[in-house]
Amino acid sequence: MAGEQVRGVYAISVAADLVSMEIQNLRVYERRGLVAPARSPGGSRLYSRADIERLHRIRELLAEGLNLAGIRRVLELEAEVKRLRGENSALRERL
Repeated sequence: MAGEQVRGVYAISVAADLVSMEIQNLRVYERRGLVAPARSPGGSRLYSRADIERLHRIRELLAEGLNLAGIRRVLELEAEVKRLRGENSALRERL
């Protein structure tokens, strides 16, 4: 399951349909560093399940009124919180 989460399997058109966004928006989000889909040997974007979840989160944050710079910061902070919680959990297990 974890491999499915990170392996790019969805073409950009499918990813756009799954998250109800325009293809152009997905390209903008990639240029702005908000999402980083894998590439096929031919150069086509391939979105993973994790990328789709991230795009859903981007859509939620847009709906709350954040701009792309704000969304980038929120995503960075959410990733940091997740990392720190993992470290905290590992430390607690050692005790």
